[in-house]
Amino acid sequence: MTSNNFNGHSMVGELRRVMVCSPRNAGWDDPQHSSRWRELGFLHPPQFQDAQHQHEALCRELEAAGADVVHLPYSADLSLDAVYTHDPSLATDHGLILLHPGKSNRIPEAQAHGRFCQGLGIPVLGEMTSPASTEAGDMVWLDAHTLLIGNGYRTKIPGILQMRQLLAPHQIEVLAAPLPYGPGPTACLHLMSLMSLLNEQTVLVDLPWLAVQTVELLRARDFKFIENDSTERDTLACNVLSLGRRRLLALEENKKTNQRLHDAGFDVRTFPGSELCINGSGGPTCLTRPLFRG
Repeated sequence: MTSNNFNGHSMVGELRRVMVCSPRNAGWDDPQHSSRWRELGFLHPPQFQDAQHQHEALCRELEAAGADVVHLPYSADLSLDAVYTHDPSLATDHGLILLHPGKSNRIPEAQAHGRFCQGLGIPVLGEMTSPASTEAGDMVWLDAHTLLIGNGYRTKIPGILQMRQLLAPHQIEVLAAPLPYGPGPTACLHLMSLMSLLNEQTVLVDLPWLAVQTVELLRARDFKFIENDSTERDTLACNVLSLGRRRLLALEENKKTNQRLHDAGFDVRTFPGSELCINGSGGPTCLTRPLFRG
C-alpha cells in the first residue's frame, strides 16, 4: 500500500509533514518527570523554559521550510526522552513500524506514536516485539529499497532480523552496520550519531567512528563524504536534518561543521540546542519523526 499523504523511504526528499513532541508534552515541566534526568543520561537537570523556547525555534524553522508540523500530545507514560520523536517508530511507504526501544522508559512511546499517526490516517505496518530491541536512530534509508541498521547497544541482532522479515515482502533489503563501543553502553550512540544523509549523493560523517564495513559500503554506493569537525563531536555536529532541495537544519552551536556544509553548497538553517539537544544528546534528526517527504 502506498499513499500520497505519508511515506518514509527517503531521508532527503522535501520535508512535507513531520511529527514532534515539545518539552511541555514530554513533561519537562513536571518535577516528577524531570527528577529522573540523571538515570536517563541527561547532562544536568532540564531547564524547561529554555528547552521549550528552543523547541519553538525548531518548529519555526520546520514550518518556514514548508513542513506541516504535528505535535504528539501529552501522555502520562511519556518520559523526558519523548522529545526525541525519531526513535520509537519508523515511517515507511506502507505505514508506520512501531519499534521496541532498547531504552526501557521509551517503550510506551511506540504505542503513543501508533495511536496518534493512525488518527492522521497513517496505518501501522507492523510492530517489533521483545527481544527485538530497535531504535530508529540506528536506521538510515540509503535508497528507497535499502535500509541500513546499526547494530549496537540500542538495536541488536534480533531486532534487525525482525525488521528484515517484516520488510522482505516489500522488496526492501535490510543491511546491518556494526557500531563502535564509543562512550559505552550507558551513552546514546546511534548510527545516526555518526552519519546524516544530506542528499542522494552526500553524507555528513564522523569518519573515525564509523566501522570500516560501513565506510566501504557508502563508498561502493558512490556517496560523497563531508566530515564533521571533530572538536564539535560532543555538541552533535554530525546530527543534521535534511529538509530537501539542499536545505539543512543544524544546531547553531556547531559553527565549524556548519561552515563546511555551507562551503559545500548547502543552505544551512540553524536553531539553538544547548538545553533541548546537547543536554539530552539528541540533535535535529532526533527531534523529528518525518511522516511525508515530497
